Amino acid sequence: MTVGIVGAGITGLALTHYLGERGADSVAFEAASDPGGVIKSERVDGRVLEHGPQRTRLTADIEALVDDCGLRGDLRTADTDLPLYVYVDGRLRRVPFSIEEFVSTDLLSVRGKLRLLAEPLTEGARDGETAADYFVRKFGPEAYHNLVEPLFGGIYGSDPAEMPGEYALRTVKKMERSGSLIRAAVNRRLEGKGREAPVSFDDGMAQLPRALYEHNADRVALETAVDRIVPEGTGYRLETEDGSHRVDHVVVTVRADVAAGLLADVDADSARALRRLYYNPLAYVHLHSAAAPAGYGYQVRHDEPLRTLGVTWNASLFDRDGVYTCFLGGMKNPGLVDRPERELGRIAREEFEAVMDAEAEVVNVTRYPRGIPAYDGSWTAMADVDLPDGITLASNYAGRMGVPARVREAKRLAERFAGDDVGADAPLAEATG
Repeated sequence: MTVGIVGAGITGLALTHYLGERGADSVAFEAASDPGGVIKSERVDGRVLEHGPQRTRLTADIEALVDDCGLRGDLRTADTDLPLYVYVDGRLRRVPFSIEEFVSTDLLSVRGKLRLLAEPLTEGARDGETAADYFVRKFGPEAYHNLVEPLFGGIYGSDPAEMPGEYALRTVKKMERSGSLIRAAVNRRLEGKGREAPVSFDDGMAQLPRALYEHNADRVALETAVDRIVPEGTGYRLETEDGSHRVDHVVVTVRADVAAGLLADVDADSARALRRLYYNPLAYVHLHSAAAPAGYGYQVRHDEPLRTLGVTWNASLFDRDGVYTCFLGGMKNPGLVDRPERELGRIAREEFEAVMDAEAEVVNVTRYPRGIPAYDGSWTAMADVDLPDGITLASNYAGRMGVPARVREAKRLAERFAGDDVGADAPLAEATG
């Protein structure tokens, strides 16, 4: 079996790597000149700026890739005990990650804490409810607005009130199998399963996909866009400027709208459904400041009079020479991303200075009209995606977001392909996780 992979982001590169380890035949095509997809890093005036994920977690799979690529010496590891904050009622308040912090935190009133502790007495996820409905019912309105809304919504740049639980609560539903989210978290701590360390690399997050590419360059074609996917016999033909490539199975890892264009000849209905998926626009504003706080950074409660969604303290996490990454736009204010770069920089700088009580200067502004999957009501379109055998969607809109999830899915797919185990009786949902 030959596997054709469309896209050399982290999913496509990890899949290529794992298939190679298993002696399976594959070829990956990437339209861009650099590998990595949404993982992008650059140096500006000697400082590392992240234009995608700011960090990842050192899961067992990622640690193995680090060693496979010889990156152990370039690994930067942050302290798992660093605090995370939410900006509430005009000041930063620490998010509790332990019983002691829960008792002392001023993010919740005594009444709010007691209501949260009643979570084990509540019912599990219900059909048809939004993420907001679920979390308010489970934890109470105060914990939702001060904790869950800014933290859970911040992952997607979305409003949980607009996120159907069917798509946004997959991980939460797995945790519920113990009967309670709080019980699941406590059990995890008792079993010694703490949070994996946050990590990056000396040259930024993009160092990992670059190393994966270098280790598998003979099976990855950069600057080679796939123009069409055409059914041919029992397999498919990938058409590029360099010619046609016959494969037995295709794994599509690119953004939903790009995938839709490629799959129009394969399944028009599925292609139309993919075009309906909405991505939240985002702007990244990198600041330089002499502020020296310790922590991950902060998210902003949705009703605060700030347009900044949150700020990552790269300087604290990975000793990034005074670098702070501010996020603007998202579902809260999508039109903001269309404003001039100078205005976006001014907003981020002024709000950072107000929150941190420290001066800052703008280093860089980057806008992404299609930033990250919204998991809003448009995601119900996924119910209409029913691709034929031999086509697998493997991306953050078909599975989970985050580098660990993408690597885990790639490994699972490689195991199935290497065993020649993906076929008519392997449904899309199972193949994509």
